[in-house]
Amino acid sequence: MDDLVTRRRFLADGVTCTAHLALAAALAPDAVRRLWAQARSGAVIATEPFGRLEQVADGVWALISTPLGGSYVTVANGGLIAGKSGVLAIEGFMTPEGARWLAGKARELTGRWPTHVAVTHYHSDHINGVAAYRDEGAKPAMLVTDETRGAVLGAVLPQVTPADEARREALAQSVAPGGDPATIDLGGRSVRLVRRRGHTPSDVTVEVDDPSIVFTGDLVWNAMFPNFVDAMPTALADATRALRRTRATTYVPGHGGVATDADVGRYLAMLGEVEQAARAAHTRGTPAAAAAAGFALPPALGEWALFNKVFFERAFSAWYRELGAGDGAKR
Repeated sequence: MDDLVTRRRFLADGVTCTAHLALAAALAPDAVRRLWAQARSGAVIATEPFGRLEQVADGVWALISTPLGGSYVTVANGGLIAGKSGVLAIEGFMTPEGARWLAGKARELTGRWPTHVAVTHYHSDHINGVAAYRDEGAKPAMLVTDETRGAVLGAVLPQVTPADEARREALAQSVAPGGDPATIDLGGRSVRLVRRRGHTPSDVTVEVDDPSIVFTGDLVWNAMFPNFVDAMPTALADATRALRRTRATTYVPGHGGVATDADVGRYLAMLGEVEQAARAAHTRGTPAAAAAAGFALPPALGEWALFNKVFFERAFSAWYRELGAGDGAKR
């Protein structure tokens, strides 16, 4: 297992995206919260307090989670991709209720419970509810990286609950996507699972060519400042750039509304501003906390949910880990 994913850090770091978003409920500007909650990319098929299901193409739906309202059933975004003989569900979400809800929608929309499940990385808001896809005796193919499976199976828990056991059992029987990228045939529709790294060592993107759609996992956050707790900043920017295509593409980010190429470009510009400031501060020997306290994104980049100094400090600390010399303080 990668040294970033130790057994004892899995629980602490795995829930961090949820804590990150819980803070947002209090800290995000009202205008940003309203925009995120109301933005629509396609026809809205269903709406719940925790999110909405949007049809972004024929046989493709995005679950856009809206946890800033205080409901953490799903927390992360996900979705469904359907072919003539199979349905792929994307993400396990924060709770079994979230995964069960998406699986039920798959049955309503396609006549099938998910035949495949892909999880983009090991953080708890993407993995916790994955066992619910095995309800009613269903046995969908569970597709996760070795790092994600290892993080879940190796986690040291203060007490093991039935939900923990169910999640571990489901992931113990998962398989790592073969090849790079792996291709899943859903019957008349091929889906690629591409291994990447940057948000964590275990990132996977889920990609369709016709029409052009990318489920990015947490490599992209749309109009939300991302969680850098396990990030490798250079790899994160490189992986995000690699997602961009030369034709019109729909991007379903890990958090935030459905994105366009322009949104991904703005996200990359934001990452660039953080990099420039972190490198300069590190060179000066300024501690990460102090550097983050004096940092602000240019107004031209617009408002970002989770716009708070604690999130900047997490980002600067990730850069300092990559650049070396601890927190950047002069020795």
